[in-house]
Amino acid sequence: MAKKKKDKKTLPEQVLDKHGVAYESLAINALELTEEEKKARFSELGIQESDIYKTLAAKGDKTGPVVAVVPLTERLDMKKLAAVSGNKKVHMLPMKDLEKTTGYVHGANNPVGIWQNKHFPIFLDKHAEDADFFLVSAGELGHSDKLNPKDLGKMIGASFEDLTEETS
Repeated sequence: MAKKKKDKKTLPEQVLDKHGVAYESLAINALELTEEEKKARFSELGIQESDIYKTLAAKGDKTGPVVAVVPLTERLDMKKLAAVSGNKKVHMLPMKDLEKTTGYVHGANNPVGIWQNKHFPIFLDKHAEDADFFLVSAGELGHSDKLNPKDLGKMIGASFEDLTEETS
């Protein structure tokens, strides 16, 4: 049975509520599950691994921090992120700088909290543009929010861009 976290909402969930964006809070940590457990859990929730998105923080040579939200099953193309963000180059933030820059630990970065607290430019991968839903971190390890990508993009002013590496 899918456990829902109802005791205390995370900051991103409070912000989503404030802006009237519908979401479903889920307790799930795909990184801690075996392949068998993943299949069972995803089936139970009606999702696929490609529905889960990771929020990646990078630093541009011109703009400073930028954020990309891409499918867990894809790799971020740094050149594409640089181009859409107005930079010549971008590089991933070093792990030691992540929490002080975004306010979140590795695995808990989320576009809503970063938008609310840091106002960094955020770009959503085009894979999500026509999806009915996707899952992003809810700001705490092991918790995700299932929501409509267009609703999120509109709220945080994020555009949908081609951000992932080409697969051959």
